[in-house]
Amino acid sequence: MVANPRETDEPMAQRIGIFGGSFNPVHLGHLIMAECCLAQAQLDQILFVPAAIPPHKQHEQLAPCDVRLEMLRLAIGGHDHFSACGIECDRGGTSYTVDTVAALRQQAAEDEFWLILGPDALAGLPTWREPARLLTLTGILALERQGTDDLAAVLSAPALESLLTDKQRHQILADRVRVPAIDIRASQIRLAVAAGQSIRFRTPRAVERLIESRQLYRD
Repeated sequence: MVANPRETDEPMAQRIGIFGGSFNPVHLGHLIMAECCLAQAQLDQILFVPAAIPPHKQHEQLAPCDVRLEMLRLAIGGHDHFSACGIECDRGGTSYTVDTVAALRQQAAEDEFWLILGPDALAGLPTWREPARLLTLTGILALERQGTDDLAAVLSAPALESLLTDKQRHQILADRVRVPAIDIRASQIRLAVAAGQSIRFRTPRAVERLIESRQLYRD
């Protein structure tokens, strides 16, 4: 008797998006961008990874990493394809993406990873730790805001041209994720909280309540 292939085959590899950042706090713009990536890039899962200490934002007023992770879990609760990952919170110290992606690949070597980057992050990629090694570990999903960004112009910068191969540049352009231009920024939310102003409809209500209950961003 021939065994049912469904019973013997190993689980299929997944396409996983890595959405890193300070998420200080997470807001609706983050969630909309992630949903666009999920649909347009046909991802199976998106991991939201808050940085313990972002290398390029070392002087930013950061809520504790475990609190930002809690805010993410509240924001994405109930979404079957979104999850919050505390790998950088657990590691502590300055968070380097190359270390995070390498660790995730060790945990799930059969899966395919895609790093989600906005245009500013993509432009700064040559200044990151071990960018050439990072590009061997993950593909890049670049975000392009409608009417705001020109991804081809970003990729033509000399530093990126030196870092990327022609194949990589073509892949980034071909797989770009087009997102609406939503003018919500975490810095604006923090300033509004400090000034005692409403942040309603800029971040999920559960996140707003946590900010209120923990008295975050008051100073």
